[in-house]
Amino acid sequence: MTKNPQHSNEILSILELLTTDAFHPRLKTHKLKGDLKGSWACSAGYGLRIIFRFVQYQGAEAILLESIGTHDEVY
Repeated sequence: MTKNPQHSNEILSILELLTTDAFHPRLKTHKLKGDLKGSWACSAGYGLRIIFRFVQYQGAEAILLESIGTHDEVY
């Protein structure tokens, strides 16, 4: 899941929150620009980010995960 397995539980908790409320204040969800235009990012704890897109899947809105890692790894 990540190069730092100690973050796995935290990431799983954030992914659960992301699926129930993608704009929960704890996530600090925001649109991206430039090469990542069309994608969104949220915070997964200190120094960790999740990059994703909202997509249609089987007629419903879904979240497509693009990247999970530190700020430098995902941007």
